[in-house]
Amino acid sequence: MLTRRGSIHVADLAGEERSGVTSMVPWQQRLSTGTESTQEEVIGWYRQTRHGKAYVPEMIWGTLQTESYATVILRQVVDFLGVPDDVAAGVAKRMERQQVLYDGEHHYEVVLGEQALYTNIGGPVVMRGQMERLLRDIDLPSLSLGILPTTAEVAVHLMPGFDMYDGGRVHYELVSTSADITDADEIALHEKAFSALSDAACYGDAAKGLITKALALWSSN
Repeated sequence: MLTRRGSIHVADLAGEERSGVTSMVPWQQRLSTGTESTQEEVIGWYRQTRHGKAYVPEMIWGTLQTESYATVILRQVVDFLGVPDDVAAGVAKRMERQQVLYDGEHHYEVVLGEQALYTNIGGPVVMRGQMERLLRDIDLPSLSLGILPTTAEVAVHLMPGFDMYDGGRVHYELVSTSADITDADEIALHEKAFSALSDAACYGDAAKGLITKALALWSSN
């Protein structure tokens, strides 16, 4: 699903933009100067996107992460990839990007897998704060937040998480690279997949119930 007709061009692996072709950029190349510059780039994506979509099966969507949660995530990235350590600056930029939730100019449809509420990022204190953040922001006018129950029957095979931005681009974050898809037919399939995931997700009080259940677990530790 990440390649067109099963092939990736050498130029794409180097990060060259080619219309309609998947572009992949190794993380160690993108993060060669640290995390701050990449987070700044992401801020631009979000500011330009008036209506975005995201499916995140196993962790909290970056634009809803608390500072503590984001610090753990970016620390793991720096340590795993061995890139320059500018975690504090990267986290500050991630927090800056979250302003799109409050400026009244953007709307995001987000589906989190129920597992995202239980994947242990930083321990109980961090996770409690993160669950409280979700409950606080779930009713924002800029946000449609759904939780996909672990037992939900979905009309599409579950897949890695992805973000969809205005301008015809789907973005994946993989172990060693980031990948962008721009082919119109492939984007249409992602729209179809996201609709299927949304249809199976819980919203409103049902979603709050799942988050509250997770909060209770983290509060008991």
